[in-house]
Amino acid sequence: MKALRTLVVEDEPVSRRVLLEDLAEMDDISVVGEAENGQQALRQIEKLRPDLVLLDIQMPLMDGFQMLRQLRGPLPSIIFVTAYSEHALNAFEVGAVDYLLKPVSPDRLQTAVGRAQAALGNRQEAVERVAQTLGAATIGEKRGVVKIVARKGEDYYLLDPDEVFAFQADREIVWVRTRDKSYMATQTLQAIDERFSDTRFQRVHRGVLVNLDKVRRISPLSSQRWLLTLTNGLEYTVSKRQTPLLRNMLR
Repeated sequence: MKALRTLVVEDEPVSRRVLLEDLAEMDDISVVGEAENGQQALRQIEKLRPDLVLLDIQMPLMDGFQMLRQLRGPLPSIIFVTAYSEHALNAFEVGAVDYLLKPVSPDRLQTAVGRAQAALGNRQEAVERVAQTLGAATIGEKRGVVKIVARKGEDYYLLDPDEVFAFQADREIVWVRTRDKSYMATQTLQAIDERFSDTRFQRVHRGVLVNLDKVRRISPLSSQRWLLTLTNGLEYTVSKRQTPLLRNMLR
């Protein structure tokens, strides 16, 4: 079994030392670093590319949820660490995303690590659950914040909606187009359209969903066809049935 390269993020020195000592006793864990706040954690994750992060939720400067929302690299597996009561955890506990309630017992830590090992077999599901957890979290952020799960190679990323310029279907694949990168979506275009109904994402063609805030120019191709040019240079033709959308935008 692969030893998980693990980063411990915990602002309390005593709690961090206990976690590190317990992890050192586990054959399936290789501790590669530690951090005492979210800012350090962001730098460490970018530098070390760990498989697993034990992430404290309540920290100074930046809590664990805020840190995850700012993470721009591949998302490692996450085990949340918290002093919340069991009742409070129900607000953001989702599926198999694991958490450790302080004080952490060695047996409970071993169980969480075992779940992290199992999650390696289905990274997409694990990342989707982290995204749902962030959407349910209320600490320091507005409730209901939506994250978009996207894939590039073997890595998964959490994207903010504002980063996304368009969703573009190409047969079975849906591409997530940002300013200068393309990722693979983890959902169908129909599911994405339904998820982002009543937002600035608009279906302009059967296979294209565009972020209207990224539209730079609208050019007529004919009396009933238009060309959208986005701020990053991407161009999409608007279908005839979506022409009323453009009329509303031009008002």
